Amino acid sequence: MAAPAGTGSWFPALAAGVSLLKCLFINAYHSTDFEVHRNWLAVTHSLPVSRWYHENTSEWTLDYPPLFAWFEFGLSQVGRHFDSNMLQVQNLNYASRATVLFQRLSVILTDVVFIYAVRECCRCVQEQKGSRDVLSRPSFVLAVLLLWNFGLLIVDHVHFQYNGFLFGFLLLSVAKHLQSRHLQGALLFSVLLNLKHIYLYVAPAYGVYLLRSYCFTDSRAVRWSSFSLRRLLALGSIVTAVCALSFGPFIVMGQLPQVLSRLFPFKRGLCHAYWAPNIWALYNVLDKVLGVLGVRLRLLEEAELPRASMTGGLVQEFQHSVLPSISPSITLICTLLSILPAVASIWWRPRGARGFLRCLLLCALGSFMFGWHVHEKAVLLAILPLSILAVENREDAGIFLLLSTTGHYSLFPLLFTAADLPIKVCLMLMFTVFSFTALRKLHSRGSLLRQVEVIYLLGLVVVAVACEVIFPLSPWRQRLPFLPLLATSVYCSVGVSYSFLRLYITLLRPDDKPKQP
Repeated sequence: MAAPAGTGSWFPALAAGVSLLKCLFINAYHSTDFEVHRNWLAVTHSLPVSRWYHENTSEWTLDYPPLFAWFEFGLSQVGRHFDSNMLQVQNLNYASRATVLFQRLSVILTDVVFIYAVRECCRCVQEQKGSRDVLSRPSFVLAVLLLWNFGLLIVDHVHFQYNGFLFGFLLLSVAKHLQSRHLQGALLFSVLLNLKHIYLYVAPAYGVYLLRSYCFTDSRAVRWSSFSLRRLLALGSIVTAVCALSFGPFIVMGQLPQVLSRLFPFKRGLCHAYWAPNIWALYNVLDKVLGVLGVRLRLLEEAELPRASMTGGLVQEFQHSVLPSISPSITLICTLLSILPAVASIWWRPRGARGFLRCLLLCALGSFMFGWHVHEKAVLLAILPLSILAVENREDAGIFLLLSTTGHYSLFPLLFTAADLPIKVCLMLMFTVFSFTALRKLHSRGSLLRQVEVIYLLGLVVVAVACEVIFPLSPWRQRLPFLPLLATSVYCSVGVSYSFLRLYITLLRPDDKPKQP
């Protein structure tokens, strides 16, 4: 019998090691997100609550839910002891050495939530009987895949964001469900939604799972005799209390419409300036190809085509040239249709918390594939939870290798300076080599990938050399600056789409029965 995993003396060493590595990036390049969060520190510290969601001195206005605004307010109380000038709203693009130090340390220190969540997730996986080699222990492999995740390292500690802190709540919530502590899991997820609303992507998985597997006590069939009103009221009370705490003051002030307009700015366009590797990247390229062919075949007049703003690297709305243009409502319908089979599956065939986790992954990827103005960093919402399944299941391990390698490489353009090239290459190589080596050792029967998948991943090397080495030296650099982003997004879209389909197969086929927690 396999025994529940624990964490040995190696866990503190792993956590300390990655924290020290993060400290080395304090003076590294940081993106505009650094100024975004500095401005939010200033807004929440210097202005009354009634002005937080109205202030627009900076273009980087506050657009996260209220609990995150209070999180920034709490950080500002510490930040004023480093450099009070960072907390002045008018000090746009302020980045003194003390400010950089404080903001970098704030990300590193708040990652303690993520570290604790990883520890809890490691306790939920099943150890292999008699495994003495640390690389043969699923708990150790999972800890490395999460704590040393390449995407989190570059997005949070170079590019600059607080995803580790937020993913800590998500993974801790998942761990509580794996431990059958459903009310704690619901509370943690409610808090997470009020910290960052991108996690609405996976809310359908939570809602359906808790209603079916917690409020209905009979797992075999939906019978009203097994429905627990007390459990439903308990869940409802948790969600209502957290939302009231978060949004209540703004409702009282009559500012709820203003807050919501900041949270859901649909005027930003279908795609982010740097396209996420999803279905819309493929759709945009197909439209562009059809437009060029139409002009060359004299089926279209070039003057009739819309300006090619979608390949200009700008955040704005645009019209497609040949294919129908996509509206927010269309992306919503596509997203709902893409996740419907997953949520229907855990309603009609509940298979415990790991079935819920699989549904969560599909909701995350479905929203990533078809959502409106999706950021490329959102792929981490699927990669990180998939790590848990990858250390327990052979087929999930293969999907993880494909999705993580493709999704992580799609983040390469976030770090575009010459000094960043060796950092991102070395970090990704280390993480990828460990992932392939450790997962293959855990699942020791042959290759984890099919031949076509290996060929596809080798193609990433060609894309990387072309985009990172050849293109910067070519004459096209000035004339077609968006070309590397285009090539990266389109090539990675194929891998992410393929992983999405493979995950669906594992969920829907009759003989797929994940282990009960």
